[in-house]
Amino acid sequence: MKIALVHELLTMKGGAERVLRIVANMFPDAPIYTLLYDERKLGDWFPASRVISARLPTPYNLLPTPYRYNHHLLLSAFPEAAEQWDFSQFDLVLSFSSAFVHGIITNNEPRHFCYVHSPARYLWDRTHDVLEQAGKGPLGFAKRWHLERQFHKLRIWDAESAARPDALLAASKEVQRRIELYWRRESDVLYPPVDDFWLEHEFRPGAMEHSDYYLIVSSLVRYKRIDLAIEACEKAGKHLKIVGTGPDMNRLKKLAGPQTEFYGYRENDELRDLYAGARATLFPGEEDFGLVPLESFACGTPVIAYRAGGALETMIEGETGEFFTEATHDSLLQAMQKHEQKTYSKEKLHARAKEFSQEKFERSLREIIETMGGPIRHGRESNGSPAAKR
Repeated sequence: MKIALVHELLTMKGGAERVLRIVANMFPDAPIYTLLYDERKLGDWFPASRVISARLPTPYNLLPTPYRYNHHLLLSAFPEAAEQWDFSQFDLVLSFSSAFVHGIITNNEPRHFCYVHSPARYLWDRTHDVLEQAGKGPLGFAKRWHLERQFHKLRIWDAESAARPDALLAASKEVQRRIELYWRRESDVLYPPVDDFWLEHEFRPGAMEHSDYYLIVSSLVRYKRIDLAIEACEKAGKHLKIVGTGPDMNRLKKLAGPQTEFYGYRENDELRDLYAGARATLFPGEEDFGLVPLESFACGTPVIAYRAGGALETMIEGETGEFFTEATHDSLLQAMQKHEQKTYSKEKLHARAKEFSQEKFERSLREIIETMGGPIRHGRESNGSPAAKR
């Protein structure tokens, strides 16, 4: 079977790229199509010889390097770019979409299975927040006016093109809910896997040893709500280590005080040590799914998460960590105080991570591909969990 992989953007290392890396290793002969490819950042995961980048209009190719990979400047060009590829030489296309590549054109020859990380958040459930933020500053009115019209056109294209894939796989029940809400389509849930690296490291069972710091592992963007963690830790005098990079870095550094350290990007070996040594990993944003809690569990460290989104599908309250219920630093601080009164079992934490193993994900995906001669049964939730029919 000749397979092609299609991924939205290859410009940073995040959870979506980790899923693609696993699938790319499953099918080493499959080329990888993408709208944007930054070889400097992703070349070690996805070599240039395997990647086919979209043809963008000439003006975009003339942008200086710092702006060439800024997808915010390219939104209006992406729908046409996603439609230009010809997949007629393949038997199956697997796309991984967060905004645009569900809209590739295959016309059922080849079959097209789309793994949906989420319908575009900035076009649907977060659009008013994005527009409000864009409207700030001296040119805010003009920026908001432009985006309102651009988003309207993109929403129409997004909803119409959602009918193109032959089958949709949702990254979580939360994503499945939004697929049904915005696209009016059914989907099956296939949870992203935690990489084997985290499950295979040296594991020492026993009660968690409390350390003196809390940990954030995240791309630094506003909706991750890292500001809540900084405010809570600074107020309580708790040490906070932040691993990650992103456009919100400067704002967060201005909020930070003496209790907060920024570590930038860290490779897995260093990150594993940071996870293992933390009192808890903080997960303050509302995520579509979120691999960070699973990586933390695998290292024997509990999580304190906002009670919403994908965390509801990975966390077991009181066993793998605690929830906070309001998006405020005071609510988070209360959960941290509750957490510090408890002891957690490393065995149970590690066992929870294993329920989302790479082996289960690969087996489930291969089973789905083998059904391509007939329809995928709706309502099946993979990775060994109960059915998630909506």
